[in-house]
Amino acid sequence: MSTISQSAVPESAPDPSTGQGSPEVPAAPKPPRSARRLFCSTLLGLEAFVVFFAALTAYGLRAVDTGVILGVGIGGALACILAAGLLRSFVGYLLGTFIQGCLVAVAFLVPPMRDHMLAVGLVFAVLWVICWRVGARIDVEREERYAAELAHARANGTDGTDGTDGSGADGRVEP
Repeated sequence: MSTISQSAVPESAPDPSTGQGSPEVPAAPKPPRSARRLFCSTLLGLEAFVVFFAALTAYGLRAVDTGVILGVGIGGALACILAAGLLRSFVGYLLGTFIQGCLVAVAFLVPPMRDHMLAVGLVFAVLWVICWRVGARIDVEREERYAAELAHARANGTDGTDGTDGSGADGRVEP
């Protein structure tokens, strides 16, 4: 049989012999993160890889001038990454929408890959719309749940900001 040393038991844990301990103050909920931003940034990140590898394929087919391939391939991949980084503001969503249109338009620049690139561009455009709409719907539901959790936390003695009731570790009220 092994015994647990008292130093291994945290101070807030109840004493097994008496069942008493210092009560833990419930933590206030954290604000929800945006599902739309998560979905759209994931899609743009994956799209950056697809654009880069499509450029490598076009280069291998020698379908278009190398300068055009480099400009469209590397520029498109970097634009996807830039748009994913800008999703904190509405500009990122506008740039992402513009990129979806450009990806469909690029299909007509490379005739040997037209059918494949058009299919890929249309799939990404449809996924962009799905990410935008479903993500926005999830964000609304998360905000409603956050408001309810915050009201519950405030009703149970927390101020809803840092998970405490305003008193310090020693019981003094902080200014």
